[in-house]
Amino acid sequence: MNQRFKDKVAVVTGGSSGIGRASAIQLAKEGAKICLMDLKEEQAEKVKKEIERDGGEALITDVDLSDPVRVEKGMKEVVDAWGRIDIIFANGGINGVLAPIEDLTPEDWDKTIHTNLKGTFHTVKYAIPFMKERGGSVIITSSVNGNRVFSNFGMSAYSTSKAGQMAFGKMAALELAKYKIRVNIICPGAIETNIGKNTEKTPELDKINIPVEYPEGDKPLEHQPGKPEQVADLVAFLASDQSNHITGTELFIDGAESLLR
Repeated sequence: MNQRFKDKVAVVTGGSSGIGRASAIQLAKEGAKICLMDLKEEQAEKVKKEIERDGGEALITDVDLSDPVRVEKGMKEVVDAWGRIDIIFANGGINGVLAPIEDLTPEDWDKTIHTNLKGTFHTVKYAIPFMKERGGSVIITSSVNGNRVFSNFGMSAYSTSKAGQMAFGKMAALELAKYKIRVNIICPGAIETNIGKNTEKTPELDKINIPVEYPEGDKPLEHQPGKPEQVADLVAFLASDQSNHITGTELFIDGAESLLR
């Protein structure tokens, strides 16, 4: 097995399922020690055991990404355990409540923005002190939503958070280049994950819906949603030295789906 991440330490937020889980397992198979930074300890424990069963090392930090104190504490736990941080995969997020703007409550708006955008800020901010000496790679999970696609009605908060992640990632890439910390942003389209469990569609969506139909299918390349493992391959590439001249770049991984929108 390729050990391109031997002796490297990776922090994966939202690592208990979907893209985060697949990426954590992929990085671990290639030698990285994995911190699963997630609220859902039960699911994270399953991923930890899977990594260990394959001969890897993993630990879990119970962190609410919107809480700066807990994120900072979580990063320190990683360094206390392994002495370094080399890779940050800022992947944790929610779809949140889907509603027309006039019906979306300020509280639901805040929850989505705080989890997705503020959570990404906290993840990167509190990792920087531990990455400055050696450099490393930061990968942020944004989305086609808010960057190429604006037709998913009711997702104003989600799309805003994803557009914000894009801008933040580019600002961070330039600011952190002097420390040899690379920052890139991935934009998945439809991927087979369970993020739908963090989605609440309101009945009011019907009043703003504009039918959009693609009679030949809306996923041109493979005619089906992507798989988390396909995204994990991209994450591993961006985390590795093979991408050592790539930073501040967004990469769409959606089988050309967003080009139809």
